Amino acid sequence: GPGTMSGSGPEAPQPGDTAEVRLEEAEQDWAAAKAFYDNLVSKRPRPPKPQHAITVAVSSRALFDLVEERRIYEEQGVEKYVEYQQDNENVILKPGPAFYFVKALMHVNARLLELYPDDEERFDIVLMTNNHAQVGVRLINSINHYGLTIERFCMTGGKSPIDYLKAYLTNLYLSADSEKVQEAIEAGIASATMFSANKDVAYSDTQLRVAFDGDAVLFSDESEQIVKEQGLDRFFEHEQLNENKPLAQGPLKGFLEDLGKLQKKFYAKNERLDCPIRTYLVTARSAASSGARVLKTLRSWGLEIDEALFLAGAPKGPILVKIRPHIFFDDQMFHIEGAQKLGTIAAHVPYGVAQKYHKSA
Repeated sequence: GPGTMSGSGPEAPQPGDTAEVRLEEAEQDWAAAKAFYDNLVSKRPRPPKPQHAITVAVSSRALFDLVEERRIYEEQGVEKYVEYQQDNENVILKPGPAFYFVKALMHVNARLLELYPDDEERFDIVLMTNNHAQVGVRLINSINHYGLTIERFCMTGGKSPIDYLKAYLTNLYLSADSEKVQEAIEAGIASATMFSANKDVAYSDTQLRVAFDGDAVLFSDESEQIVKEQGLDRFFEHEQLNENKPLAQGPLKGFLEDLGKLQKKFYAKNERLDCPIRTYLVTARSAASSGARVLKTLRSWGLEIDEALFLAGAPKGPILVKIRPHIFFDDQMFHIEGAQKLGTIAAHVPYGVAQKYHKSA
């Protein structure tokens, strides 16, 4: 408060209590700036408050293709990198692995705003980057070029983003840096490492499509542990015995829940057939021997998944080509690599027992 300003002791010079006056002026400036901002009439929807929004934080390397820039950073160091970014700040960055996912989130938002103009329950996309502020101009130019609605930027200048992710009540964090993702998962934040597809495919621009693996993504890794330690037959036996006992939740259950909440808002307006969100479960489980427990678990959570695909160990890549999700979440790198080869944008969730057997690269 005003009384606690340093320099108000008897030994400090006190010409008309300048510190107090300065503080009061600053408070007035702040109030004036806020009033000015609040009175601006804008066509752009205001970013929703974090406690209402579904906050999706993306890193700059997930949003844009920064492979060349990354190489400069690694080979020549941070100063050369910043210089290069400043010299090229009017050169628009190409889309990265999370780009079309972000576009699809924006489409959902536009539809939600038509149906619920005063509601803040929608996606809020935050750029969460450990870039230095000097690189910001190029990022802003690229975001504006593509018309992306990203109002909030956190440029941490090399510092870990975890505290900022928590402050924004982040519902999903996507980054190209597997160490940061690991850190976020350990802090209880749904998070995944993004990988570009090896081929260009067309993605739906009228429907957000999100595909999830089951074990160690939507569910805990309890079942994978049994497979690894006791083999498939013991696993099938265990799943049938426990068919009516819901699986424990995994790191991305909350995000599926968020998608489900938004879907229900469309259903409430009779838009089920034209819903701009579709969810898929793509699991290596076999339906006959271990599918019931999965479906009953989702039911016990009150969650609907639009399509459940039980592949009984067949590769996931060919099925994903048919779905063309904007993002596919899996905890095992060989599924990620298989999906990537055939043109799916995949996101690795570093969670559970699979990580002990195959550290992500």
